Amino acid sequence: MNLPYEWHIGWRYTRAGRTGRRNGFISFISGVSMLGISLGVAALIIVLSVMNGFQKEVRDRMLSVIAHIEIFDAAGGALPDWHATAAAARRDSRVIGAAPFVAAQALVGRGDELRGAIVRGIDPAEEGAVTDLARQQAPLLAQLKPGAWNIVLGAELARMLGAKVGDKVTIVSPGGQVTPAGVVPRLKQFNLIGTFEVGHYEYDSGLALIHLDDAARLFRVDGPTGVQLRLNDQYAARTVSAELGHSLGPSVSVRDWTRTNRNWYDAVQVEKRMMFIILTLIVAVAAFNLVSMLVMTVTDKRADIAILRTLGATPRSIMGIFIVQGAAAGIIGTVVGVALGLLVAFNIDVIVPAIERLLGVAFLPGSIYLISRMPSDPLASDIVPIVLISLALAFIATLYPSWHASRVNPAEALRYE
Repeated sequence: MNLPYEWHIGWRYTRAGRTGRRNGFISFISGVSMLGISLGVAALIIVLSVMNGFQKEVRDRMLSVIAHIEIFDAAGGALPDWHATAAAARRDSRVIGAAPFVAAQALVGRGDELRGAIVRGIDPAEEGAVTDLARQQAPLLAQLKPGAWNIVLGAELARMLGAKVGDKVTIVSPGGQVTPAGVVPRLKQFNLIGTFEVGHYEYDSGLALIHLDDAARLFRVDGPTGVQLRLNDQYAARTVSAELGHSLGPSVSVRDWTRTNRNWYDAVQVEKRMMFIILTLIVAVAAFNLVSMLVMTVTDKRADIAILRTLGATPRSIMGIFIVQGAAAGIIGTVVGVALGLLVAFNIDVIVPAIERLLGVAFLPGSIYLISRMPSDPLASDIVPIVLISLALAFIATLYPSWHASRVNPAEALRYE
């Protein structure tokens, strides 16, 4: 297929150096412009992929411990009939599991060590229907018997308390007992029968599991304070929770996992949006380097432009030549940037540990970032907009220099040639 001469000349200018001879694949000026675009696109892909991976990793670990939706009594007490509430929720085809629970904040201690934690009472026979943790730790949780006063702690919580399997652990209930001597905290000793570790620091360091009946007795409630639900699609949690809240009436309060961890969830969304904007500006700066490259090229090729005009080339054709040159640099830079970004994003689990070993540092301390390894999850929904924005910016950057080239006066350009 014969392409218009604008394509041939524009592509030749992209590859040619100042003297007109081929200097490698591209000239130095074009190479710098392409490199800037490539690095900007690659940085954008890598950062967003890491943020996606971080969000997915934390979310998956979090949802292995908690349910997608929780239903509470609106008055804050025990549900009058959790079976009826669960049955009503199960009428929605998207709900695939339900289990009762009792949850309260308390102090967990051993010896002189005391730590705040969420104490959750569960029914081991039902819990597997709503959380991955219960399925993975089924033999351990099966040892939670009513009246046995057994407890399972997060691994980090047990470490902070210095507690080992077989030790006695004391739970201090938030509600005190009124005596003639005043209000006395309610204490109960539990047998530590095991620990769990999900890789999410918040839960590994702040969650204790006991039997549902033991929790009801400890916190003095008449039964389960809520029902946990599992959905076939975790991303539908907000929609389903809103519909359940309407159908179940005002006697209950419905909360989905995005609201249970609203601060984290909203923070991640805002951070990702802001990082996209900031790094897009870097791509914009790199793309507009094409302006200086094309202006220098137009200045250098004034005689060539004048000769083409005398041979019958129209201003529109001259403009097309330099648009092709700038667009080619933008396309090559974008393609290289996408390839580099994906290469790093898909191998970040190898690259980051190597850098950490080389520098002797840890980029993600588990106590701060909830997880201890750098995750990555490149998504087409991020990469496609990056590519389109990069190409659009590169094209826009070519418009003024190309228009300026089309305005070259042949007589003026050839006067001193």
